[in-house]
Amino acid sequence: MAVNGKPCKLGYDVDEKNDVVTVEGQKVSPAAVHKYYLMNKPKGYVCTVKDDKGRKTVMDLLPANAGRVYPVGRLDYDSEGMLLFTDDGELAFRLTHPKNEIQKTYLVRIEGEVSEQLLNKLRAGVELDGKRTGKSKIKIVETDKKYTKLHVTIGEGRNRQVRRMFESIGKEVVFLKRIRIGEMGLGSLERGKVRSLSAEEIFYLKNL
Repeated sequence: MAVNGKPCKLGYDVDEKNDVVTVEGQKVSPAAVHKYYLMNKPKGYVCTVKDDKGRKTVMDLLPANAGRVYPVGRLDYDSEGMLLFTDDGELAFRLTHPKNEIQKTYLVRIEGEVSEQLLNKLRAGVELDGKRTGKSKIKIVETDKKYTKLHVTIGEGRNRQVRRMFESIGKEVVFLKRIRIGEMGLGSLERGKVRSLSAEEIFYLKNL
């Protein structure tokens, strides 16, 4: 190993900004230190860095020292819940690319009741924009004649997919909240709040 062209021993104190480190003649750069955040997105914010309509964006809720991080995937303006932010492009790609089928679970509320026959249609996949959705897991968690709450788990991320799935069976989603990515949940994070991910959570997401 050499620093600024001069041989040095392991343990040498390197100035990352000014010193040039080489190993067997090849320049070595310091490992990138990425940032990872979890937000409990509230309604009324769009998942973009800037909005040409002047609406509030999720970037407005990040701490001032968050750095140049970006939302991973999207939740629409009227939806809330788990939203990740990072500057780690590799992880963002892994979590959002359809081929990886990362499972995301939503708490959904619709008006009125819904039959298992209709839910089975959604579970098997419905056609949206000429393409059938993948299979989904749907479980009723609470119901009466006025409303039904369900847990919906999908491995895709099409635009407004869950809402449009229910529209295809004549049901309107009146509340939608992402509550899990894989088995990782929001925990006690309050609506509109942001926190850094733990090392264990980062490891989990990278190995989903």
